[in-house]
Amino acid sequence: MSGLQPILARYQGGDWRVSARQLATTGALFVLAWYLAYRSLEVSYWLTLALALPAAGLLVRLFIIQHDCGHGSFFPSPRWNEAVGRVLGVVTLTPYRYWRRFHAMHHATSGKLERRGFYDIVTFTVREYVALPGWRRVAYRVYRNPVFLFAVAPAVLYVVLYRIPFLAPRAWTAERRSILGTDVALAAVVGVLVATIGVRPFLLVQAPVTVIASAAGMWLFYVQHQFEDTYWERAGHWDFTRASLAGSSYYALPAWLQWFTGHIGLHHIHHLNTRIPNYRLQACLDEHPELPAARLTLRDGFRCARLKLWDEDRMKLVTFPKA
Repeated sequence: MSGLQPILARYQGGDWRVSARQLATTGALFVLAWYLAYRSLEVSYWLTLALALPAAGLLVRLFIIQHDCGHGSFFPSPRWNEAVGRVLGVVTLTPYRYWRRFHAMHHATSGKLERRGFYDIVTFTVREYVALPGWRRVAYRVYRNPVFLFAVAPAVLYVVLYRIPFLAPRAWTAERRSILGTDVALAAVVGVLVATIGVRPFLLVQAPVTVIASAAGMWLFYVQHQFEDTYWERAGHWDFTRASLAGSSYYALPAWLQWFTGHIGLHHIHHLNTRIPNYRLQACLDEHPELPAARLTLRDGFRCARLKLWDEDRMKLVTFPKA
C-alpha cells in the first residue's frame, strides 16, 4: 500500500478548463431548474415537486464543487478555490470556512474510535449502548432512525444550526466570521428573491429543494462510512491507508447519479488523496481497478440503514440487539 500515493498523485490538482466548465454548466442548470420549478407553480404543485428533484440534485453537485474547493483540489489557484467555495457556501447554506475545518477533522480522524465526534454521524459501540441508561438508549434510537437521520436532522443542520455563530468554538474566529458572512449574504439573496416573487412562491420552491438536497447529502455521507465491514480502530492501531480503503466505501451508483453526486461515491480514492478533483476520480478507478474497496450497489446502500452499532469483537457494524 505504500506505493499508492505516487500513483494517485498523477490525478491530483485542478484543471482550469474542466473546472470552469463544470461550475458554469452546473450553476446554469441549477438556476434553470429552480426557475422552471417557480414557473410550474402556475400549473401544478406536483409538477413543482417533480422539478425540485433535479434542482436538488444539481444543488448536491454544487456542494461537491464547494467540497473540492475546500480541499484545494478544484482550481489550481488557492485564491479561486477560496472565492468560489465562499460563494457556493451561500447557495448550499453551508458556511465555507466553518464546514471546511470540521471536514478536515473528519478526514484526519475517520475510523478512530476515540475521535468520534459531532462532525461525524454519532456511532456507539455495542458495549457503550448496553451501558447507557434507558432514556439515552431511546434518544440514540431516535437519532439513528432513518426518518430523523435523513429527513429531520439534515434540514435542521443546514437551515438552523449552520446559521448560529456561537456554536463554533470561541477560538475559531475565522469560522465564526464565515457563519456571519454567509448569513448576511444569504439574507440579501433571499431578500431579493422574496421581494421579486413573494414569500410564498419562494418557500414553495426552495423548501423541497433544500429538504431533498440535504437529505441526499446526509445519505451519501452515511453510506460512505456506515457499512457492515467498515473500519474503526483504537488510536494505537489506527492506520490512515486502511481507514481510507476499508473505512470508505465505493458506492457504485448508476451513471446519472454519479454525475449528480460528483463521483463522491468513489470515496475510498477521495480519502486516500483529497487533492484529486471529482472529475478525475473515475479515471483513477478505471485505470487502477486493483484499488481495494468495499463496493456497494444502490440496493446495498439501503441495507446499510439498518446498521446502528459498532461491534468491537466482530469488527462490524451491527443492528440493535434484540430485547
